[in-house]
Amino acid sequence: MRAEEVADFTAFVRARSGSLFRTAILLTGERGAAEDLVQSTLERVCRHWRKVVRADAPEAYARRILVNLHHDGGRRARRRPAELALPEDAGDPAPDPYRKVLVRDELLRVLRTLPPSMRTVLVLRYFDDAADAEIAAALGVSESTVRSQAARGLARLRTAVDGHTVRPGQGGDR
Repeated sequence: MRAEEVADFTAFVRARSGSLFRTAILLTGERGAAEDLVQSTLERVCRHWRKVVRADAPEAYARRILVNLHHDGGRRARRRPAELALPEDAGDPAPDPYRKVLVRDELLRVLRTLPPSMRTVLVLRYFDDAADAEIAAALGVSESTVRSQAARGLARLRTAVDGHTVRPGQGGDR
């Protein structure tokens, strides 16, 4: 790589690695796995930097690499956490300052029970504000599949938040 390309890549990493890490942690649910995923993504982006920089949206290109690496790893591992239930409110009149932290933690755990493509659709749509067309391109599916996966995923998250459990393997994953 030429010095100018190294400087451009370094600037890209500084500007976009936080966003890629946020997406990775939402997809993996684990800090260490997210760090590894971002590192692998940036390594591939670096190897193909000339091609990436010519793309209309280098961040979208990097996000697609991240999503593909995550799905490849998920296909190999196929690990799913056990059934989870959200904690019940104790009915205390005083608000619990840690309740939001617990709910967020449980939501992330339930998010991990969703099939990988459904979880990816939800993360890209609601956390990265990606359009259906962009998500469809990143996953190699149709926009209607993106909408369907989002609707099913939200329904399962709502069920979990309402105090029910979500079992791994429920629902479809395309």
